[in-house]
Amino acid sequence: MPEATTFEGRCSCGEVRFRMSSPPLIVHACHCTECQRLSGGAFAINALIEADRVEILSGAPEPVPVIGTSGKPQSILRCPRCRVALWSHYPGGGTKLSFIRVGTLDEPSRLTPDIHIYTSTKLPWLALPPDVPAVAEYYSAREVWSKESLERSRRLRER
Repeated sequence: MPEATTFEGRCSCGEVRFRMSSPPLIVHACHCTECQRLSGGAFAINALIEADRVEILSGAPEPVPVIGTSGKPQSILRCPRCRVALWSHYPGGGTKLSFIRVGTLDEPSRLTPDIHIYTSTKLPWLALPPDVPAVAEYYSAREVWSKESLERSRRLRER
């Protein structure tokens, strides 16, 4: 049986439900200090996907502006009731690109990190898997993303 290509998720209280209509472009495990702070954990796992491939099934996530460590604003989409962060829009991709919090998916185990980023600020007690790429800061998408993801990204920039 082929694996499903959609992914559904929700906030903690269930008011906001959403669906990703395709696999993501890439999945990051981000170890920057801002993701540590915002997630309350050792890192955040984000699935990057075109915003028009994220369908809101119920509720209305509320954008909350946050100034990141770069000094640039990002918008975190949160449930208005339980305040769980569902996804973000960062300055580089704007509102066309969503960074879905993998932990909000109904089956988060279906999306494992393709790469660990900002490992220069990784917590020292955390061991990374040896079979997953890891970089000290960020990377070049041309060198890391699949051909299909690069093509989807090109089409997204042209919109």
